[in-house]
Amino acid sequence: MGDISATRFPAASLVISMAIFGTVGLFATEAGLHPITTVFWRCIFATLFLAGWCFLRGYLPDRTLSISRISRAAIGGICNILSAVALFWAFQTTTIATATIVYHTQPFFVVLIGVICLKDRIQLHQVLWMTGAFAGVALAAGLFSSSDVAHGSSGTGTVLSVVAALLYAVGTILGKGLGGQRPEVTTLIQTVIGAAMLAPFADIFQPVPLLSWGWLVGLGVIHTGIAYVLMYSAYPRLSTPVIGVLAFIYPVVAIIVDRIAYARPIELPQAAGIILIVLGTLGIRLGWRLPIRSASVG
Repeated sequence: MGDISATRFPAASLVISMAIFGTVGLFATEAGLHPITTVFWRCIFATLFLAGWCFLRGYLPDRTLSISRISRAAIGGICNILSAVALFWAFQTTTIATATIVYHTQPFFVVLIGVICLKDRIQLHQVLWMTGAFAGVALAAGLFSSSDVAHGSSGTGTVLSVVAALLYAVGTILGKGLGGQRPEVTTLIQTVIGAAMLAPFADIFQPVPLLSWGWLVGLGVIHTGIAYVLMYSAYPRLSTPVIGVLAFIYPVVAIIVDRIAYARPIELPQAAGIILIVLGTLGIRLGWRLPIRSASVG
């Protein structure tokens, strides 16, 4: 499925995967369970799908696996799983649109972690793009809104979304050292770790409504299985600018879904914040340079 479609139509495969990701907030919300329990079941169903997929495609058994590779994937997986818990929690305390847009500050954290921990150099134009985007986060949080659009003036959902973005960025950096490993295998390792890690904290014995099982299976099979296979198969065949632009299908679909499913309005300050985040993210991803004298920081 993934390899064949992405070979012929990689852009279409990435568009489909991003559109699927854009509905994750709807599935997580409609499941109606505690975020930890929701992510636990997502890991369970994703593990079943990915294990079957990897065996059918011949990715398992993987003789390139080593203790160091598994450990690195596991640590990255812990970050990604905690990121999902924080994001799903954010969906319950703010709008899906706001949580998703703020979550897309991930590239900024990747840059900042590189500067702080890896001694990477940062350009002045990157600093300005990030500054504008984080100003957008404040606006998207509803700090300057006249009504309680975000279901709570404390901005709890925005804080959770930022935490989710930071954790995902850490997982992304850790995953860079696994370039020679099939991403589906890496994701499988992480979903297994996630299920084991969350099992003691998830309310797995509570009765789950029949309709909720459909949403939970969808989160595991569609959002973590099919979407990841399509995305990872398309990445090697697309340029970075194309990937950067198409990634915004994810939040655009989330905004549309939020509007259609829950009729949640976006106030003018929040809309301005979303635009700042989008511009800042594109500026970082695509290396846009502002008409100023360039300088390195760090």
